[in-house]
Formats: sequence, C-alpha cells, structure tokens
Amino acid sequence: MSKINWNFKNTYFNLPKFFKENINPTPVKKPQLVLLNKDLASKLNLDLSKTSNKELSEIFSGNLLPPGSNSIAQAYAGHQFGHFTMLGDGRAVLLGEHSNELNEKYDIQFKGSGKTAFSRDGDGRAALGPMLREYIISEAMSSLKIPTTRSLAIVKTGEDVVREKVLKGAILTRVASSHIRVGTFQYISARQNLEELKILFEYTIERHYPEIKNSKYKALDFLNLLIEKQCNLVINWMRVGFIHGVMNTDNMTVSGETIDYGPCAFMNTYDPKTVFSSIDKMGRYAFCNQPIITKWNLSRFAECLLPLIENDQEKAIKIATQAINSFEEKYEKNWMKMMRNKLGLDGSIKKDKSLILDLLTWMHEKKADYTNTFCHLMNLKVENEELYKDKNFLNWKSRWQDILSKNDISQEKSFQLMRGSNPLVIPRNHKVEEVLKAAENDNFEPINKFLEILKKPYSEQKDISDYQTVPTIDKNYQTFCGT
Repeated sequence: MSKINWNFKNTYFNLPKFFKENINPTPVKKPQLVLLNKDLASKLNLDLSKTSNKELSEIFSGNLLPPGSNSIAQAYAGHQFGHFTMLGDGRAVLLGEHSNELNEKYDIQFKGSGKTAFSRDGDGRAALGPMLREYIISEAMSSLKIPTTRSLAIVKTGEDVVREKVLKGAILTRVASSHIRVGTFQYISARQNLEELKILFEYTIERHYPEIKNSKYKALDFLNLLIEKQCNLVINWMRVGFIHGVMNTDNMTVSGETIDYGPCAFMNTYDPKTVFSSIDKMGRYAFCNQPIITKWNLSRFAECLLPLIENDQEKAIKIATQAINSFEEKYEKNWMKMMRNKLGLDGSIKKDKSLILDLLTWMHEKKADYTNTFCHLMNLKVENEELYKDKNFLNWKSRWQDILSKNDISQEKSFQLMRGSNPLVIPRNHKVEEVLKAAENDNFEPINKFLEILKKPYSEQKDISDYQTVPTIDKNYQTFCGT
C-alpha cells in the first residue's frame, strides 16, 4: 500500500492512555467500495490510480490497515441536549494524522468500524443510508465554502445492521483537521487533573493554533479564537439555511469545522423554528437557536479552561465571562455583513437592517423558499414566480433597489457579492432521500449525478432545475442520527 502515498504521523496516539483506547477496526465479511472522492484524495496527495477496487475496498473497510497507522478510539464527553455524559468513539476509529505535501495534517477516521470501549450498548456499526447522507452533505458544505469535515470513501460491509429494521452496513472514511472537540476538553476537565488538562491544551495549541503558543495569555487567546471560529461557522450555516440538528458539545470541534452529519438538513420554506431532527423534540437545535446554542457550548468550553486562564478562580470566571459575552456582538456584526452580502449591500446605508428584517418577515409570512428567494433577487428563474408579484414584496423590492443605487460599490460588485453568497442549488431534502433510496437499491447513478451538481452550487449549470424544485410537503420531514 505504500504506492498510495500514505504519510501518517500519529501524534494523538502518543498522548497518555486515558485519552483513547488502542483498537483496530473489526474486520468485515465482504467489503465493496461504492463511493470514492477522487478530488479529496488528490488534495491529500493520495495516488489511488494503481490500486484495484478490490484492494481499495479492503483498505477503506479497515480489513487492510495502511502502513504507519495506529488506530485508536478517542475518549470525550459532551452535553447531549443539555445533559452531561462521558462518551467516546463508540463506532469509529482514528487511523492517525496523514500529512500531504504541504505538511497539512488531516485525521483519517473510519466511521462504522465496530465496537470500542465507548460503544455502551451499541453495535459499533453504521448503516449505508446515514453514511451516504454524511458523504452528500459534508461534500456539499465544502463546495458551499463552509468549514467542514469531509468524506473520502464509503464501503458496503456485506453485513446487516439492525435499527428499526434490518439495513445494509457501511463504513465511511472521514477526513478532518482533527477530531478534538469541546467534549474532549470536557472529558479531561471532568477528571480534575490539571496536568492532564495542560497536556491536551498544549497539544491542541501546537496542532491548531501555533501562532499563539508563545503568548502570555494563550488560554484566553485560545478561547477568543474559538469564539471567532464558531461565530463564523454558524453564520455560514445561517447563510445557506443549514440546520445541524444535534449541536451537542461533543459535536463542536476546536478547529471550527462542521462535524457529525446525522439528523441534519437544509431549510426550504423559511421558518426560523424549523427542526428536522427526530430526536430534537423540544426544538433546542432549531434553525433560529443555532447561534444561542453556539454561545452556550462555548461557555462550557470556557469552563474547562478556567484553571489555565487564571489561578484565581473568581478572576478566571470574570475574564472568561467577558470573552463569552463578546459573542453576541461579534455574531450580530458578522450576521449583518453576511446578510448584506446576500443582498449585494455594502453597509453604507445604515437603515438596511430594517430592510433585511422585513424581507425575512415577509418570507416567513408567505412561506417563501429561502434559497430561491435570493435566486429571484439575482434575476434567476425560480419556481412559484407568482409569489414574487405580491404587493408587499414589490414594495420591499423597490426599497432594496433604492438602497442598492446608493451603494458606494459598483453594481457589478454588488452582484458579485450576491453570487458568492447565495447558492443556486443545495441538497434539497427530497432529492437527498431520492438518491439515498436509489443507492440503497444498488443504483448509484443518481447520487453520483447529484454530487457533481453540488460541486458548483454558485454556478449556473445545465439541467439543474430538477434540483432546485421545492418539495410539496416538507413539514413532517424527519432525519435520524443512525445509531
């Protein structure tokens, strides 16, 4: 397998034993490669051209481990729907950190690879449908220019998994800057050993934020950097109508990447309270709550860092609280910038906030499609054009055009802002379900075509009208975590 160019440097493996369990993937009976991300492989400097599909199936199932890898299951904790739990990789193993020719490190992880010490009552396996969903959505998010983990390959295991019914098993190869989570810090913090916390802290700084390793206040700097990263991330989710669905603290990375595409989905009809997750009965992680939960999760992270921020706990709490309270101002400022970009505004006219809020109110009242409304404003043909002949909308549009004409930037620049901010195509829920159903019946042509369309979400493409169609019924649509 050396011909593939694996280049593992397993720094996380070398951390003390309480950080992880050393364990290999559980072999599977009859692996079959069904999806391979050649673009991502190229970014990783992996040469797969000389390797047969059969061998690739063995590699990406975990039956044949890459040279230099040292597989582990990571320990972490998390607030799941507000309740603290000690957790860990219950169905995943980390092979190690692969470095490309630019010396960029990427975690290579198998998801659905069998039981670990953290599986509790789970079987450690994954079903084909949820792994395909993660592949589709994570790759769509990457093309939408949103920080995210990515998907390198999916292999069918040739084994069944039992959920509500018997399903086909699969393993996903996930690629991430790292899998260090807020929950990782919570796990170590809960052990109440300062030296262990320092080990994780120093490791994380070296891995993700070496620019602050010589800072006198690097714990506070670390907190502020993560506030910025997560603020940017959730604003990008809001920009495209993405709903994560399970924003537990173990699903917030310190790298600022989106992770865990379980009960996630994209909003069609604009409604701030939209929830698609079958397990989010109270709407904790609804679309409109994502910024609030981001701040809440960051607060839990700040609690872990208190002993490193200041020896005096009262002083540490005061400093951390001040940092956390900056989130709202940062979010508001950056959210306004994002919405201005979506409307081609440069911010020189201050009354544009009421303009933005009035548009969102109209969209909510009229059940307008979030993505298509902005496409309409870019003079693109969309479904239900009659809706945009509404008197109130036309009055709003006149106000918008008036402010546009007073921009300090050119009309062309305004248009560029809009085209760079508003996708023409997203992974519509009904299309995701359609291609998943076909793939589960061994027809992968629809999903491959879908993935190609999603690679260019900001570009006009031939034959994409079918992928822009709004589902007739989306109200009762539910997504599931797959465990």
